[in-house]
Amino acid sequence: MSEWSVSEPGKLSFDEPVRELHVRIVNGTVNVVGTDEGSARLEVSELEGPPLVVRQEGGTLTVAYDDLPWKGFLKWLDRKGWRRSAVVSLAVPATTRVELGVVGAGAVVSGIRGPSSVKGVTGDTTLVGLSGPVRADTVSGNLEAQAVTGDLRFNSVSGDLTVVEGSGSSVKADSVSGSMIVDLDPDGPTDIRLTSVSGEIAIRLPQPADADVEANTASGTISNAFDGLRVHGQWGAHKVTGRLGAGTGKLRATTVSGSIALLHRPAREDEEEAAADGGREDVRGFDAHAEHRVERVTEDRAEDHADRRVEHLVVDSEPDAGTETGPDAGPETGPDAGLEADGTTDTADPVDGPRGASGDNSGSGQGDGTDATDPTGAVHAPAPADGTTDKKVL
Repeated sequence: MSEWSVSEPGKLSFDEPVRELHVRIVNGTVNVVGTDEGSARLEVSELEGPPLVVRQEGGTLTVAYDDLPWKGFLKWLDRKGWRRSAVVSLAVPATTRVELGVVGAGAVVSGIRGPSSVKGVTGDTTLVGLSGPVRADTVSGNLEAQAVTGDLRFNSVSGDLTVVEGSGSSVKADSVSGSMIVDLDPDGPTDIRLTSVSGEIAIRLPQPADADVEANTASGTISNAFDGLRVHGQWGAHKVTGRLGAGTGKLRATTVSGSIALLHRPAREDEEEAAADGGREDVRGFDAHAEHRVERVTEDRAEDHADRRVEHLVVDSEPDAGTETGPDAGPETGPDAGLEADGTTDTADPVDGPRGASGDNSGSGQGDGTDATDPTGAVHAPAPADGTTDKKVL
């Protein structure tokens, strides 16, 4: 096992293979990028409070505070008076299993093909281009997922969920008051299960779609843009049921007081504008809100995602910086400090306008934005050849 105590901004690289990554921070940002390289690199660009402890053992890389265990992590919300913050960026092999824990910090994960897990309290999470299974648990933090092809599981108290261009085989989400906007472009049948108490739910499906549909709201309104579905109920509870296509996939959506909207994706939307829809007029404001939010997320992320991929290619083509093992080894500083594997990501809620019209029932709010820095090359820090613990202080 190798161990480093990081008490100031600096960079490290690791020669030993990394198969699992565990990160736990308070305030600030953690940014993880999957690359085609076999090694991992770390940059701590900002640090306030106690040092971070970096450990590498048996293929597992851990970046955390000694007094912040993974077990019972979300209970640390109750801690008051903490003066600590860190901005941490990592580039790891794309197949790495990633586990993040953040209290008041934002998290950005992109390009990972292995399983990913994020536990957060108040910070927002952004996921881009993940192909492995994903699980996210938050108290009030929002989750934004773009071009995620793996199965997605989301649990929150008041955090909002926004999925754009999702193509995984399963999307399951539970929230008390958070809204859910799910835009899907699946390659095959998808199992969608969304549950909220007072949050609004909007789902955009391609046309033609393939799903057995059942959506319920106790006191909210229902908007349906599909001819193959039928809306039941005129007073109080409303339900929409039916089969789209062969009905191979499943769509289940339930909310107590929130509105539900079933929408077409833009490519086919215009063909159905004249379709009769009993509940559409009552929630037109919510429909527009959902459409606007997904479109803004797509536009805002497209350029960042393209830049990220270009920078990955640039980093992958650069020669190795070499290994520094002498007594002067330490954090790299200067104008070149900063990991170059990813671009800055802004996770601000894309909705600028007000929420839905008077017919809507929603208990959700707008999310906060987070910024992330990008990983680059770093000073190599190989583990000792004799297998003993090598503890260093930066």
